[in-house]
Amino acid sequence: MKSVLNWSQWSLKEQIGQMIVVRTCGFLFDHQIRYPAWEASNAQLQQWLESLNLGGVILLGGSAVELKERSHTIQSWSQTPLLIAADIEEGVGQRFTGATWFPPPMALGEIAKTNPTEAIQYAKQFGAITAQEALAIGINWILAPVVDVNNNPDNPVINIRAFGDTPELVSQLITSFIHGAAPYPILTTAKHFPGHGDTSTDSHLNLPVLEHSPARLAEIELPPFQAAISAGVDSVMTAHLLIPAWDSIRPATLSPEILTGQLRKKLGFDGLIVTDALIMGGVTNQYTPEEIAVMAVEAGADILLMPSDPIIAIEAVYQAVQTGRISQERIIESVSRICQLKDKLKPSHHSVSNFFSDLSSPIAHDTVVSILTRSMKIGGKLPIILDEAKKRNLIVVDDVLNCDFLDRHTPAVTIPKQLGYEIQIVDQNTLGCIVEDSRQTLLQVFIRGNPFRGTAGLTETAQQVYQNLLKSRSLQGVIIYGSPYVLEWFESQMTNDLPWIFSYGQIPLAQKLACDRMFNLNIEQDKKDKTFTN
Repeated sequence: MKSVLNWSQWSLKEQIGQMIVVRTCGFLFDHQIRYPAWEASNAQLQQWLESLNLGGVILLGGSAVELKERSHTIQSWSQTPLLIAADIEEGVGQRFTGATWFPPPMALGEIAKTNPTEAIQYAKQFGAITAQEALAIGINWILAPVVDVNNNPDNPVINIRAFGDTPELVSQLITSFIHGAAPYPILTTAKHFPGHGDTSTDSHLNLPVLEHSPARLAEIELPPFQAAISAGVDSVMTAHLLIPAWDSIRPATLSPEILTGQLRKKLGFDGLIVTDALIMGGVTNQYTPEEIAVMAVEAGADILLMPSDPIIAIEAVYQAVQTGRISQERIIESVSRICQLKDKLKPSHHSVSNFFSDLSSPIAHDTVVSILTRSMKIGGKLPIILDEAKKRNLIVVDDVLNCDFLDRHTPAVTIPKQLGYEIQIVDQNTLGCIVEDSRQTLLQVFIRGNPFRGTAGLTETAQQVYQNLLKSRSLQGVIIYGSPYVLEWFESQMTNDLPWIFSYGQIPLAQKLACDRMFNLNIEQDKKDKTFTN
């Protein structure tokens, strides 16, 4: 297939520029930037896009309405159509408010344990809805699905982002997700090659080592990637992992043996290879920005995602070509792939009415409700029986300053408040300050694996606090949102009659369903209530 983009007229630096995707803020104005170390100002971004011929941007933050305007503006700054990407593994609403926010993929894996056919259908709807909503706001590259096999409960970074803990299950569900998105002019991504599921180190912080034999990698880690390739996935994202069986020196992202030898030649993948973010500790702790850029291209990467400075990255690769370290043919190979896929992305012209219906469809809402309901677990003697005693709603989150799913108006707060509970919110940093309290207590725990957190489970302090609560007579019930591995610990500690509920989702709709079940409120009405989709 020949690209209609005339890349042969670009200079070498402009060709290299197409291989760079930079991160930018999804909000419209500079004063809204949340991560200034990673996100350029509007003037800087415009200058880069106008002068460097960058391949695209990755967006984070803002509302869906803002993103529609933001993506249009960013595209107008570039003479070459841009890839506009987002890490929307849990739907567009995960990153951009107003769109549909799905529960984590592992919720589908839970459903598949008892009803594989149902889970496969949900996964297909998940892919289709995500694609439709992404296009409505200008995103044309979905950095999903996660195809890692999360068979390590201590995994701090993949965890419930994965669909399951077996290659068979993951392969089935990611294939359905890709098929669901396939009818739309949008790109999908299988990540993180060759498999980040069996690690206990977060590659955002340090370099994990995967000490598996080639036979074991072929049995567990690789099959989902093979399934994704067979399903027609457009791109594969690399992992910052050291795999001594294949390359004892370089992380997978920077390894020709892994990206070219394994992914290109052995698995036969001919789509885009995109690096994981190049500002992550898994590569920056060992190499300079210049070395990272050059080594990634040498390894076989087509897209360098989030280099610390695009100008430095372009210059480093340019000099490597000038000195003969990298051939010009190698650059053309990547640019040709990029342009071919950009040809697939036709602009989507949505009317105002279509825009709003695309982001609030009854099908999307009902799908989320069904996944949450079908994957929910319950135990103990439900519901909680209310009386006139003083009551406390004790909510524990990872980081009280960084939990988009919780606010004054969200159900984990409002429902207990309406029933007479006084709220107390703590996080992992302040949990140890909890003192003995005689009030009847509902404990709500929001814990899951997340990038940069460094741990997926409960700290020793947290375990001690929870053990004290579980032994007290004041604890009425427990709701756990997020990690099934945290649930396993609680199950080993709880008495048989203590009411408990587990939900994979932490989103407001998950909170509402869980609290309604805990207090035996009108669940059927909740299914019809679309107020808390986001």
